[in-house]
Amino acid sequence: MLERWFELTRNRTTVAGEVRGGLTTFMVMAYIIFVNPAILSFAGIPPLAGQGPAFAPTQAATCLVAGAMTIAMGLATNYPLAIASGMGINAVVAFQLVAALKLPWTAAMGVVLLEGLAITVLVLTGFREAIMHAIPVALKRAIGVGIGLFILFIGLGAAGIVKPGPPGVPVTLGDLTAAPVAVALFGLLLTVWLTARRFTGALLVGILVSTALAIAVNAGTAGRAFPLPGQAVWPAALVALPDFSSLGAGFDFSVFVRLGLITALVTIFSLMLSDFFDTMGTVIGISGEAGWLTPDGRLPRLNRVLLVDSLGAVAGGAAGASSATTYIESAVVTGACFLLALFFAPLAGVVPAQATAPALIVVGYLMSRVVRQIPFDDFEEGFPALLTLTMMAFTYSITNGIGAGLVSYCFIKLVRGRGREVAPMMYGAALAFVIYFALPLIQRLLAG
Repeated sequence: MLERWFELTRNRTTVAGEVRGGLTTFMVMAYIIFVNPAILSFAGIPPLAGQGPAFAPTQAATCLVAGAMTIAMGLATNYPLAIASGMGINAVVAFQLVAALKLPWTAAMGVVLLEGLAITVLVLTGFREAIMHAIPVALKRAIGVGIGLFILFIGLGAAGIVKPGPPGVPVTLGDLTAAPVAVALFGLLLTVWLTARRFTGALLVGILVSTALAIAVNAGTAGRAFPLPGQAVWPAALVALPDFSSLGAGFDFSVFVRLGLITALVTIFSLMLSDFFDTMGTVIGISGEAGWLTPDGRLPRLNRVLLVDSLGAVAGGAAGASSATTYIESAVVTGACFLLALFFAPLAGVVPAQATAPALIVVGYLMSRVVRQIPFDDFEEGFPALLTLTMMAFTYSITNGIGAGLVSYCFIKLVRGRGREVAPMMYGAALAFVIYFALPLIQRLLAG
């Protein structure tokens, strides 16, 4: 039955391989179960305490939406793509919509729900798929490499190998002698060694062994090495009943009354654009690395992927978990793990970021290998590609990287007198990004 449904042999995989991959992906993504509610509830930020949703129901909503939508992605598309609350979008919801614009958190979730509905309409009309097909192959490859560098950079930061530098130095070397960083370095060396030896399940083994070491180090330092509650300690209780009190909270559309029609539309548009292109970049990057793309750079059954993803944004907003977006390879098993985490949340939180960071670093490398297929000797193709992959990592945003690439690509084609070679959809997307980059100015003018 599984073979017929998922075509495992044709996709060169096995049930055991899918289970290992799903568990590994869940281990890498498990931090979302705690980071997403922490961001949305303003945990550890006393001046904003009480303005966001409570931690427990947000955590339950995060697990529920991630689990249900990830399984839906696997069953509807037969692609191993996991869905969970987007880390960039949740920060926008918390610090821009709630903290800056003073929206109640339920109204902020209403904005997420509305932008998800808008993207769903774009999917159903074929507009979103048309834009993805209009992007040149070189830019698609650059998006994949950029996401790889982005993931690698996130891993280096989570490990503590790099950290923010002094004024004038954005990034510098971390303290490699600190206990958490040492755990991450051990995990990285172990994972690299296992990967080099072609050991099946290298990422998962690296995470599990690093977690065991982190627990031992934390116990030896009386909890000082990993001070975050629940991390690197065996939990007092393994099972806890989920709190679903935030479900349905996103059906609050008072943003139009509170901000006015124009400001509300601009706010929804900015969030929609970020969600729209974050998913596009992730799908292109993973598809290219996995070899799912056709020779002309197209992904079969793309409309199904985009539809499930857009419905994830709707579900995330409605449940009070912020927008859920496509993340990384692996689906049904990962989704089942998220649903189980509803009841085993304390256990899932044992894995510290330093234990999953090595997996992110290695995955970043794997996704970046396609860089050799980008024609950097062609300025029209190479320069926009370089902007795309560097801006993603340096601005911590997939959307910014795609925008820089699309705008620069169209501009170079125009100034070289070759504008007719660019698809109309590309010009439309580039114009949308020009507006997106100008949003701070537009919002200041509207406020004034």
